[in-house]
Amino acid sequence: MKKTRVTLRRKAIANGKFSLYLDFYPPCLNEETGEYSRREFLKLYLFAKPKNVMEKMNNAECQKTAELICIRRQNEMAKNDIYTPFELEQLRIREIGEKSFLQYFKKQADKRYGNNQKIWLSAIQHFIDFLESGDLKFKDVTVALVDDYRDYLLSARSRRTGEKLARNTALSYYNKVKTTLKKAYKEQLLQRDINTGLECIKEQESDRNYLTMEEVISLFKAKCPKEQVKRVGLFAILTGLRYSDIAKLKWKEVINTQSEGCYIRFTQKKTEKPENLPISEEAFEIMGDRGADNSPVFPDLKKWDFDRTIPVWVAAAGISKHITFHCFRHTYATLQIASGTDILTVSKMLGHKSIKTTQIYTKVVDERKREATGKIKLDKNF
Repeated sequence: MKKTRVTLRRKAIANGKFSLYLDFYPPCLNEETGEYSRREFLKLYLFAKPKNVMEKMNNAECQKTAELICIRRQNEMAKNDIYTPFELEQLRIREIGEKSFLQYFKKQADKRYGNNQKIWLSAIQHFIDFLESGDLKFKDVTVALVDDYRDYLLSARSRRTGEKLARNTALSYYNKVKTTLKKAYKEQLLQRDINTGLECIKEQESDRNYLTMEEVISLFKAKCPKEQVKRVGLFAILTGLRYSDIAKLKWKEVINTQSEGCYIRFTQKKTEKPENLPISEEAFEIMGDRGADNSPVFPDLKKWDFDRTIPVWVAAAGISKHITFHCFRHTYATLQIASGTDILTVSKMLGHKSIKTTQIYTKVVDERKREATGKIKLDKNF
């Protein structure tokens, strides 16, 4: 086998600069593209005619860095000539094992946005608290360690309130680690699929207050201290949208055509997933007159306004349940399933990642059916 020679070269580019690159001969395989190539551009640049001390320093530093990279690449090529494929794989495994799993975990959080990223960062902080040592190498990631982290989460306290973590919060944090493990295995950073040996955290079913159809009608008829709260609340019942998505909804996301009717094309704030949500004529009418494309459909919303006003509005409708804004979303889902809409369609309308989340509402409807069976009674004295 002919040995690969690596040479540092420069190429003249615009603005009076040179671009530094490595020249491989014979060409070597680029693992990213799967093709053989002779050049690797280093994204390091020299001034052709340095005019001051700063430019001279830049040239010296870039040249030194490029030379070090060149030596490193030559050593890597030498490994390929010296070691067997098996030995090379063992070297790769050993090198990866020394890398930081914690830093890899943090990189996964960096790829998220908004509230989702906040949850990831909280999960990482709890993982750091659990480790105590401050870091974790890939070679030290085991089923036993992740199981210990699971046990830690089930007894851990919130860093914000000091109270014990809710079971579903612990589940959310645990799933962030499992997602990272799955990705690491897929990228061959782990030699085994750790997830297959892990014990899960069971989701705790929470009470999901909702309104019956009769209560929705009562709410519609009832007087509300703030008209905007009523409009947005009814809109949520008719669409199932979260408050966060309604608050950021713009007119350019509202589409109405003769062939397809009215629908909303938006990106969920929670999941960051693009959605196409068909809405009813009633929901469309509630939005009012169309504004400019970039203007909000419901301007100047304040969450605390809803938190204060909804209980007053609900009481005015003669409803004694504890109802929050998010209960309007539960109402939409429950009424859809109760009216016969199949669960897959409801799941898509709500933008759920998993149909398991939507199945909670079918249990609510089944409980109502069970209650209904006892409402028809025979007179035993006939």
